[in-house]
Amino acid sequence: MKLPSIAALAVLFSPTILYSQSVAPSATAGDGVRIDRNIFNHLDVGLSLGSAGIGLDLSTNVTDWVRLRAGVDYMPEFAVPMSFNITSYKEGATPDDGYTVNESNFDKLQELMYGITNIHVDEHVDMQGRPSFWNFKFMVDVMPWADKRWHITAGFYLGSNKIANARNTIEEMPSLLAVNIYNHFYDFAKSGAYWDEPMIPGYDDYYMSPEMAEKLIERGAVGINVGTFSRDIHDNEGNIIYRKGQPYMMRPGTDGLVRAKALVNRFRPYIGFGYNNEVGKSGRLSIGFDAGVMFWGGSPKIVTHEGIDLINDVENVNGKVGDYVDIVNSFKVFPSVNFRISYKLF
Repeated sequence: MKLPSIAALAVLFSPTILYSQSVAPSATAGDGVRIDRNIFNHLDVGLSLGSAGIGLDLSTNVTDWVRLRAGVDYMPEFAVPMSFNITSYKEGATPDDGYTVNESNFDKLQELMYGITNIHVDEHVDMQGRPSFWNFKFMVDVMPWADKRWHITAGFYLGSNKIANARNTIEEMPSLLAVNIYNHFYDFAKSGAYWDEPMIPGYDDYYMSPEMAEKLIERGAVGINVGTFSRDIHDNEGNIIYRKGQPYMMRPGTDGLVRAKALVNRFRPYIGFGYNNEVGKSGRLSIGFDAGVMFWGGSPKIVTHEGIDLINDVENVNGKVGDYVDIVNSFKVFPSVNFRISYKLF
């Protein structure tokens, strides 16, 4: 648990603890009416498990029908396998010309990349998505029924805006490194600079032969065919760099990695309902559940290392990744079901 979260809980509930020490648990008012010892006079610690992750919270009643809860939830990392295909493509002279994707010449392309890099390039890029996030939560339970077991809840979650990461597996790094090296050669050949410039600035002994340049241009660049752009993409100056309807050919980053991250709002309101019931003779132990929805501000964004949002910028995402993107896009809110066990400290 984060230290600031612990401090926040202590500050939040310190008035309750101080007040509880000043009121006798079995005190009686002057008119003979018993003071309800449940009002600002007890503190529960709870442990929860569910779709929000593993949670720890403190709770106390502020009236006989309103309870406050505050705590943290943490979702441990787990791997979700997915993959993309590597293919070649030829770029047009302008964004209007688009790309020509060639998925049938990978054997020849693989042979050429091996000759340049001495690395056998795999046609498939295996990736792992890893959901992982933590949240501070603050909930207000309203218990309108006489038995005080059922409650209606409103509150919020506050945490990191990044809820998941995806990146290639370690085994794919040699292939992606080879793709970057090959594309560096291809870009140099396509620029036409090989006629009068060395391949490595400052090293005049290393020139690209016209035959090699012609072969590279014929094979095309290498990338990952992610999907199709659903709208025009502009650079920082407002110039169109990708046209709607063109294929999104993703290249590895300069570090040789393919990455993406899922983003939502940091502040996420919550509404729901739940049930809580005491068990055992002492009445200190309770079990229950909470069910509701977390509003994370519409569909999450899934942003690649190139800054392209797979939710809003791309459609028809290929492969297993496309299935996951469709699932994420369908969740405008996050359904939350959590089981909770609590113990009354005093």
